[in-house]
Amino acid sequence: MSWDKFLEAIRKISIKVILPIREKRLVWMSNLRLSILLRISMGYLKLLLTHGLIILSGIFVIYMYAEKDNFSDMADDIVSSIIESNGSVYINPYYMKDLSMLIVNTDTGKEVYNDIAYRPTSDKAFFHGIHFDRKSENHILVINEEMEFSVADTNYRTTFQYDLTRSYRRFLSMLWKLVILYLIVIVMIIRKGRKRDEKLFEPISIMSATANRLTAHNLHSERLNVAGTQNELKDLANVINQMLDRLETSYESQKQFVSDASHELRTPIAVIQGYANMLDRWGSTNEEVLDESIEAIQNEARGMQDLVEKLLFLSRHDKKTLKLNKKWFNIRPMVEDMIKETRLLAPDRIINSPILEDVTVYGDKQALKQAVRIFIDNAVKYSKVGDEINILCQNQNGDCVITVQDTGIGMTANDLEHIFDRFYRSDHARCQNISGHGLGLSLAKLIILAHTGKIKVRSQFTKGTSFIVTIPNRRFKY
Repeated sequence: MSWDKFLEAIRKISIKVILPIREKRLVWMSNLRLSILLRISMGYLKLLLTHGLIILSGIFVIYMYAEKDNFSDMADDIVSSIIESNGSVYINPYYMKDLSMLIVNTDTGKEVYNDIAYRPTSDKAFFHGIHFDRKSENHILVINEEMEFSVADTNYRTTFQYDLTRSYRRFLSMLWKLVILYLIVIVMIIRKGRKRDEKLFEPISIMSATANRLTAHNLHSERLNVAGTQNELKDLANVINQMLDRLETSYESQKQFVSDASHELRTPIAVIQGYANMLDRWGSTNEEVLDESIEAIQNEARGMQDLVEKLLFLSRHDKKTLKLNKKWFNIRPMVEDMIKETRLLAPDRIINSPILEDVTVYGDKQALKQAVRIFIDNAVKYSKVGDEINILCQNQNGDCVITVQDTGIGMTANDLEHIFDRFYRSDHARCQNISGHGLGLSLAKLIILAHTGKIKVRSQFTKGTSFIVTIPNRRFKY
């Protein structure tokens, strides 16, 4: 079996066996309602236990290597004390328990000394000089080490045998003491760590309490306290506070939107109700009152219809349900038609169209017509008899640029900051009793932005206003 096939078999076994077990464990854990502190403590415990085994294993290896080094030092001392006389080897009196050796004359192949106490059944039992035998009672861990030396021009090879069984058993006798000591350390770490974790998570409890106090009435005043924190929780608190700021702004906008819509609808409803009452009293006998009432009711109904349509358009946009039917078309004929309509509807204004160029745009024709119509209607509405209105359609490097310029009443700097806000109307316009709901420009802005366009406004109070709309020559799905 090749290595790739082996890995593929392991992967299939993991998918069939290990992954289902892991999924069941995750499901079981998800059904348990465990606190974050308990989960962190369990994580600490798991890490300490697993790393404790690694530490104890490391201590065992270090201890046994130290014992082996002691035997190696003794072996060196033995070699340095060997004396040869007439072909015989004499070893100075040197006795060390658990150390044995075999000395062979490499020139003749003859054993000159052998007191090795343990020999496995096969020479292959030693792996890199180390033999570990669980079945043996007297020789559990034995290490062989070879060394060559010369005495009086005679070469010898020595095999030293270090029986580390006593050291092994000595370590096992110390092991339970080390385990108890380590368990005590684990308990101390868990207790100390839990207290520190509780202190660390204290800001979360404060955040939770603050969030529970939040209502629509105190949304403007309640915020999460970030003082004294300099970690990730501070970033989280700042993010939540920013979210609350956006919620407050949205909530206030919704309240203002409902209030403004109610205010705008209250006036036409009151007018219609007033004329309906007048018709109920005198309309059937007085033709003048009847005609006046019908005309007023029709005008107010048209105004209410226009307001409701604009509100529905804005509502669809806010709910992300506004759909635009975009396609490529030449916008110049549409602009020419609107210029003709404006000249018919406002014969007392001077309507100029000095530049009308062919330009192809990708967009919703009706929506763009509605937006341009808003700019033209505003130019007519906020200008006087005899004022000029210039309407231009230009092709600038493939981009469509439509300009609507008037010489009307203009706007102040404060008005320019708010003209695209919903229901905003300048004080100057209200004083002159100019009709409107304050929704037209906000609606036009949404349409232009839906076509990735931009609007530039230039205005001077009492001198006039210019709206410059640019629609880029590229496709964009809305």
